[in-house]
Amino acid sequence: MEAPYGSWTSPVDARRIAEGGTRLGWPQAAGEAAYWVEMRPTEQGRYVVMRRDPDGTVGDVTPPGVNARTLVHEYGGGMYVAFRDGHGGESVIFSDYADQRLYRQDLLADAEGTGGEARWSAPRPITPAPPASRAWRYADGRVTTDGRSLVCVRERHAESGVVNDLVVLPTDGSSPPAVVAEGHDFFAAPRLSLDGRLAYIRWDHPRMPWDGTELRVAAVDGSGRPRASVTVAGGESESVVQPLWTPGGDLLFISDRTGWWNLYRGGADAIGRALDASGSVSGSPAQIPAEPVAPMAAEFAKPHWAFGLASVDLLPDGSIVAALTRDGADHFVVIGPDGVRELDCDYSVVAGLAAAGERVVVDVASATKDWQIALLDPRAGTVETVRRGGGDEIDERSISRPEPIAFPTWYEPDAVQGPLADELAGAATPGSAAASPSALQAHALYFPPANPDFTAPRGEKPPLLVISHGGPTAAHEANLTMDVQYWTSRGIAVVDVNYGGSSGYGRAYRARLEGNWGVVDTVDCIRAAEYLVARGDVDPKRLAIRGGSAGGYTTLNALTRFDTFAAGASHFGLADLERFVAGGTHKFEERYLFQLIGPYPEAAGTYRERSPIHHVDDIACPVILFQGLEDEIVPPEQAEMIVAALKRRGLAHAYLAFEGEQHGFRKAENVVRCLEAELYFYGKVFGFVPADEIEPVAIEGMTG
Repeated sequence: MEAPYGSWTSPVDARRIAEGGTRLGWPQAAGEAAYWVEMRPTEQGRYVVMRRDPDGTVGDVTPPGVNARTLVHEYGGGMYVAFRDGHGGESVIFSDYADQRLYRQDLLADAEGTGGEARWSAPRPITPAPPASRAWRYADGRVTTDGRSLVCVRERHAESGVVNDLVVLPTDGSSPPAVVAEGHDFFAAPRLSLDGRLAYIRWDHPRMPWDGTELRVAAVDGSGRPRASVTVAGGESESVVQPLWTPGGDLLFISDRTGWWNLYRGGADAIGRALDASGSVSGSPAQIPAEPVAPMAAEFAKPHWAFGLASVDLLPDGSIVAALTRDGADHFVVIGPDGVRELDCDYSVVAGLAAAGERVVVDVASATKDWQIALLDPRAGTVETVRRGGGDEIDERSISRPEPIAFPTWYEPDAVQGPLADELAGAATPGSAAASPSALQAHALYFPPANPDFTAPRGEKPPLLVISHGGPTAAHEANLTMDVQYWTSRGIAVVDVNYGGSSGYGRAYRARLEGNWGVVDTVDCIRAAEYLVARGDVDPKRLAIRGGSAGGYTTLNALTRFDTFAAGASHFGLADLERFVAGGTHKFEERYLFQLIGPYPEAAGTYRERSPIHHVDDIACPVILFQGLEDEIVPPEQAEMIVAALKRRGLAHAYLAFEGEQHGFRKAENVVRCLEAELYFYGKVFGFVPADEIEPVAIEGMTG
């Protein structure tokens, strides 16, 4: 059937995305039992701990009404730990969203072998009630082999500020938490060895965990308290993540010291000698010699925005199973005595893994398969699906497959600073006004319109939706995303831009954004649109840009400083960088912008110059904004400032705010409304009529 782009009937409706879009994550294992977490939009977005027992039975662990979610760093993650005690009993400890206390559930002794769903005890608290609502928070825990003690990250909120530390507590809740490590701004990944050593990550403002961290090891006593500690790796310009002990006491970790997040091994003997020499908890600043394991130009880790991320684990035979990113896609590898063996799997994105006996429980997706929890056999490379997260599958002919593109990018003279300025200076053409357009490249994934039931009128080219990802230290990945297919199946092309500063391409590419946020990201999004226009893929008069959080900032920046786009959509995007950096956000990110913009208040002028709110008079196209009213990361006032300015100018705009939503929308009805409202908005701006029945959106200031 022939119909204009944007007006095609699609099998991917907003309700299906919202209600069928159960997100899966944080795989763990206890013996051969696999665990993970499901985020269920139809249950008010609550997080549910799940278990698959060795005979294949799958069931909920946490009961109805319980939301297993932590708010440490606000982004959370690492909200539960599954473990077996010294007698073979199996238990789960999780953070409850309602009060942020830790709760324990035990698998009942008669639950296995019944042929039905496992039965669990009722949750019982093991941490004290906080002095105020959600004032004490916990994440990223691990339990000793005897099952008696838990070590985890704690975050305490008080009027005087937020304090992060590591604590140890009995898993039966018989006494309150005791401090294991303190005195730094942030801690993560406490991991216990079999012989009584504790590894953990620490770092301080203004660094983020992908900028510079320290890996520490402490010798602990019987109660889990440290006796001596040393630095194993890391520093201000080296990001170390994911410590992992081997049964023999060696310490594996991931470091980007060579420019790529690669795997290293610190020997048990060297660590022991360093601990003996340190003699105190303050420890020696000297690092431990570490050998690279399978060095390569690939990333064995992703930015640790959340706790509990895992891309490496040990198999029973001592070999290492890992997921790495190379050339914009993820790959499974097994590293053993004979070298590196890559597994041939139909998955291009890996969000986490954990060894479960001889197999590996993985959180994976591909260009044609939505997120799923699966069991990977590392010997054969075969995969057994355990749980699908994306609802009903759609006809593969309706799926737009991503085309990885590398396109030329360049910037105005003196517009960038930091490592990129040096890179650009070396690539500049003498006497030119800017660097050579072919000197630098940026990356993106292009999704053309796809729908087997429709074609567009001859000569028509599709509208293009440029997506700027959040973070900004993050990346779009090549997995099936129904949020993208929602647009492409209706005849709207999409380009997901992995602008300079994105992860997955090495530290040098991430460093392009140092001092340059608001410049590099914005310009790279424009260059991606220009590239596709020049290639003849899209309509140059119907270009739109959208993004959430940091991507919303890039969207607003593009609309205030350039005239490339005819429409924009900001989802909880930053508008005033000064308010964000001067106490307007949470502790984890309160100095993030020191790296991306500059120190504050010394660079206050740059903050004002790069804040969209100070350039709103330059917006010349319609804008729609979406905001959660309980957002602590980007508070509602950020969106409301833009809305007020648009009102003053009489520009076409729409504003949708949602009660009970935080940073990112989780409730099904709100997810539906956002998607449909944005489609309706583009239809009004670009002159097409969506096939969907959509509740009209009030677009203030729009004529015609």
